[in-house]
Amino acid sequence: MTPTPRRCLVLAAATLAAGLLAAAPAVAVGVDPAPIGPGQFFTGLVNGNGTSTGTAEPAVIKVVCPGPIVAGETGHPLAGQTVAALPASVSSGTVAGYTGSAADRIDVDFGVPATTAPVTLTDWAVPAAIPTSLLLPCSGTGTVAFVPDPTSPTARTATVTVLYADIAD
Repeated sequence: MTPTPRRCLVLAAATLAAGLLAAAPAVAVGVDPAPIGPGQFFTGLVNGNGTSTGTAEPAVIKVVCPGPIVAGETGHPLAGQTVAALPASVSSGTVAGYTGSAADRIDVDFGVPATTAPVTLTDWAVPAAIPTSLLLPCSGTGTVAFVPDPTSPTARTATVTVLYADIAD
């Protein structure tokens, strides 16, 4: 059988499709932005670190604290820092939160009285800025909570432990 241009095109397309299917697990590591919705497991990220990164590195929030630091002092987060949420599979071992039966967004709670509107995530893998108007501890550790909204009896909050670091250190 002599190859015709049509047969060559079909063979090339089939080869390309087989290669894409074989590479699918590697491609699945990246996450395209998609709307957050009910019935989804997720993890939180603070400055790219969190329960889904698999690294031993803590999530660090850099804080601007002028002068010598005393216990309990607070400062504003340095600009350019972000939070995000990523979908997770039940079998990944990194599942920390669940949107439950109603959530279509995730509110990020820094555990301090907010001086601005809360950070709300509506899409997976889309970073949102940490507001520089927040007052955060100048040192120590804390928790950032990723809270499904609206909540439901099946919703579960994800948390990320953070280290607050004064930029002068």
